[in-house]
Amino acid sequence: MPLTKAVIVPGNGAGDVERRNWYGWAKKQINKIPEMTCLLENMPDPVTARESIWLPYMEDELQCDDETVIIGHSSGAAAAMRYAETHKVFGIILVGAYTSDLEDENERESGYFNRPWEWEKIKGNAGHIVQFGSTDDPFLPWDEQEAVAKGLKADLRKYTDKGHFQNTQFPELINVVPKLRAGT
Repeated sequence: MPLTKAVIVPGNGAGDVERRNWYGWAKKQINKIPEMTCLLENMPDPVTARESIWLPYMEDELQCDDETVIIGHSSGAAAAMRYAETHKVFGIILVGAYTSDLEDENERESGYFNRPWEWEKIKGNAGHIVQFGSTDDPFLPWDEQEAVAKGLKADLRKYTDKGHFQNTQFPELINVVPKLRAGT
């Protein structure tokens, strides 16, 4: 199946996602790519980002399928990985991905981190996996970001100066989408 849709799954606590971080900007840029559609919606349960709420929403409302690349940021990256354990998708682009609850109660309550990651299932269901990580992320230890890249054999784009990827623009991300679409 061809790549026809991108869905941006934001990090938790993002509020009005159109105006947060690079999300709204990226949606506009992706929608300029011929025959592409990008969805960005305020997620239900935006603070805790519970897996039990987000994954059904991604399936039923956002209709993430084998023609969709899921672009997940932070908690959205955890959601994208868990979604790909049980659903075929065109690909996942992970921004600020991590493997544990970081000893944070809210992260623990999300439900993403209460069992081992099924790396082989994710790789089998996601045709393309690209990961963006930064060694200066103030929230995520680099070893957790590396563990995701290793577990998924992801195409890791490593930075030293992007923090938690909270800028208003993210051209490096936009450059990846047409390449996935073209299969390169």
